[in-house]
Amino acid sequence: MAGRAQPSGPAGSGGGAPGLLPLLLLLLSAAAIIPRGDGQNLVTEDVTVVEGDVATISCRVKNSDDSVIQLLNPNRQTIYFRDFRPLKDSRFQLVNFSNSELRVSLTNVSISDEGRYFCQLYTDPPQEIYTTITVLVPPRNLVIDIEKETAVEGEEIELNCTAMASRPATTIRWFKGNKELTGKSEVERWSDMYTVTSQLLLKVGREDDGVPVICLVDHPAVKDLQTQRYLEVMYKPQVRVSQNYPLQGLTREGEPLELTCTAFGKPQPTDMRWLRVDDEMPQHVVVSGSNLLISNLNKTDNGTYRCEASNAVGKSHADYMLFVYDPPTTIPPPTTTTTTTTTIPTTITDTTATTEPAVHGFTQLPNSAEELDYGDLSDSRAGEEGAIRSVDHAVVGGVVAVVVFAMLCLLIILGRYFARHKGTYFTHEAKGADDAADADTAIINAEGGQNNSEEKKEYFI
Repeated sequence: MAGRAQPSGPAGSGGGAPGLLPLLLLLLSAAAIIPRGDGQNLVTEDVTVVEGDVATISCRVKNSDDSVIQLLNPNRQTIYFRDFRPLKDSRFQLVNFSNSELRVSLTNVSISDEGRYFCQLYTDPPQEIYTTITVLVPPRNLVIDIEKETAVEGEEIELNCTAMASRPATTIRWFKGNKELTGKSEVERWSDMYTVTSQLLLKVGREDDGVPVICLVDHPAVKDLQTQRYLEVMYKPQVRVSQNYPLQGLTREGEPLELTCTAFGKPQPTDMRWLRVDDEMPQHVVVSGSNLLISNLNKTDNGTYRCEASNAVGKSHADYMLFVYDPPTTIPPPTTTTTTTTTIPTTITDTTATTEPAVHGFTQLPNSAEELDYGDLSDSRAGEEGAIRSVDHAVVGGVVAVVVFAMLCLLIILGRYFARHKGTYFTHEAKGADDAADADTAIINAEGGQNNSEEKKEYFI
């Protein structure tokens, strides 16, 4: 009984009997025309690998019946027949061999290794399935080119980022600091490789000086591949005027004033000067570098003072508006007064005590709302002390006034009392004597005469 012929060696190995070689070639030719979908008992997966890495190809049998498993390359050359490697390429190594699996690794993968690899199972009829190896190539170089190494604020500059020789084509993203920007990309293909160039137009300002511009690549073969360039932007000066003295409060007549001008720019400003807007600088003003000093302010110093600074890019300025206020003044102390009150018949004189001024060092009211906000602290303290003393004197003066008023009321009452009871009084014996011509007649005309003398009585009111 004739059995099925089993191949004793791989095709092209030269290790089997001469009669077996034609049979093997016949089997291989028959397997080549079997479509992939017919290999229902074979299982494999596609492989994606980065150039230079290791690719692993696996041919597995679902229901093993001890049939022979074979792996072929895209050129239909046998890589492994069972556990034997007839192809003289040491990059292929056997990882696992059994009745149900043939697993082979390919080291140092290159673009030429990309394609279809076939798994064959010698059954009746033979079965075949293929797996595809895809090779990824990361960009060779990533470079940023800037139109101008040094830009001036307000200019629009062009930046180009190029990712060379990648597979597949890469995606380029732009960032300025942490902010993502949008560029315009172009793709060129050279053989099986792609070169991508992205263009970015950027309008720069002084805030961009020293900020990194980043070109970042999105590609399946590489992670976190990026390059960056730092922007260098020149800008005109920024000028600021600060008041050194007085630190707080108003600029008063007779007091000093000191101002300082500071300027920052790129390049650093070298020319700095003070001037008075719409008028000449007063003769007594002292300018020393960035400082301006007026030792004795007066009303003629009112105006706007400007500090100008310039560099190679341009010129800038800052203004200080000066308004000189009146110096602090005090109210003169009141004079001492004496009050005298006289009544009849008694004269009483009252002299009030001499008092000190109610307020010392009282400062006049401010000339503007600004003066209310920035009043002199020393004048405020003097006003508080004067207010306390004025309260004490007011209390004493009020007590004295009450005492004087009470005494005046008493004197008035006594005066009216004595005025009503002043003069002579009459007895009963003198009644009717007013009409007598002489003294004798008056005695005769008195009521009752001498006879009634015992009944006459005197009344005193």
